[in-house]
Amino acid sequence: MIQNEILTLIEQKRMELVEIVAKNGLNSAAAIQISKELDSLLNAYNRQKRKQKSASQS
Repeated sequence: MIQNEILTLIEQKRMELVEIVAKNGLNSAAAIQISKELDSLLNAYNRQKRKQKSASQS
């Protein structure tokens, strides 16, 4: 996945999380699920950044 695509997905998921938390509360099952999905996207972004950094150093 391209970095810009991941950043777009991260922003969408973040906005979704804000809406879910406002409606259902921070500890709701839906908020926890969306938070996990956001974490996965952030981890994917960080992995890609590390790969890119190591490739440019080689």
